[in-house]
Amino acid sequence: MSVREIVVFSGSAHRALAADICQHLGVPLSTVEMTRFSNDCLQAQLQANCRGRAVYLVQPLVPPTQEHLMELLLMVDAARGASAESITAVIPYYAYARSDKKDASRLSIGGRLVADLLVTAGVDRVITMTLHAPQVHAFFSVPVDHLTALGVLADHFRGQDLTDAVVVSPDFGNAKTATQFARLLGLPVAAGSKKRLADDRVVIDAIVGDVHGRRAIVLDDEIATGGSIVELLDRLREQGCEQAAVACTHGLFVGKAIERLRDHPMITEVVMTDTVPPPVNRPDDWPQLTVRSVGGLLAEAVARIHAGESVSSLFDGVDPTLGPPQPRLFD
Repeated sequence: MSVREIVVFSGSAHRALAADICQHLGVPLSTVEMTRFSNDCLQAQLQANCRGRAVYLVQPLVPPTQEHLMELLLMVDAARGASAESITAVIPYYAYARSDKKDASRLSIGGRLVADLLVTAGVDRVITMTLHAPQVHAFFSVPVDHLTALGVLADHFRGQDLTDAVVVSPDFGNAKTATQFARLLGLPVAAGSKKRLADDRVVIDAIVGDVHGRRAIVLDDEIATGGSIVELLDRLREQGCEQAAVACTHGLFVGKAIERLRDHPMITEVVMTDTVPPPVNRPDDWPQLTVRSVGGLLAEAVARIHAGESVSSLFDGVDPTLGPPQPRLFD
């Protein structure tokens, strides 16, 4: 890999993750001057040469989502105008993946619209992680490398005593991923039967699988308000489950989510990755919270893309049914 050909920029959404990616790659994080005019319009100016270079723009779409999306679009436009050889949007958290279908009259499909906006602006490739709806991958008319954090999360639990543990998915839609996660840990799997009533209101009316007397490891792709998790824990308690760890890729924890989960008597720990900024600044603000880094994994994906190597082979060892893991580029 010729590091001279790579230039990495970050918007304001998660500079710490961008810096971690650059540290693994051995390249500097180039700066962006973002100006807000008196009429509230934004302007982005990239502070490094892009001509003939592979440009990587790191920006998860975290709240304020529309602000960060506009920053990303402006950075893409600036890179295209600066004659970048290629432009890759590194979007660890693609918020609009929740808007993936038309299940009511006159409903917008934001996942496809935002994909079209990015491609029209000039994006040549997208790197993302754990889409809420995997079919959103197909909304893009450019290559998408859809990464998974299952291996990172599984590494956290491998050092623990998992006797009588069970992996639990909050709903059937996530059950396939939960099954893959359970295989990594050699555990059984269960799932909740969930019905969503509103953005922050769900009903889980049954648990499929044996959880009685077991410790649950609840796996979800994304936790926003925490409503689904609390509802699931209520059903687990009714089924004889006394303790639960909670794991997710994207820990947004908006609204009252922190209070709901931090103070819940069943929860022993919460594990998230840093695809989004951690919700608290100091460990003593939420001692049960552990944040696992995906900076090295994203850096490996960037390095392999730049070198024309396989990205999917990074995950050959994530599911034990797929064979032994391949050596990584970075420790």
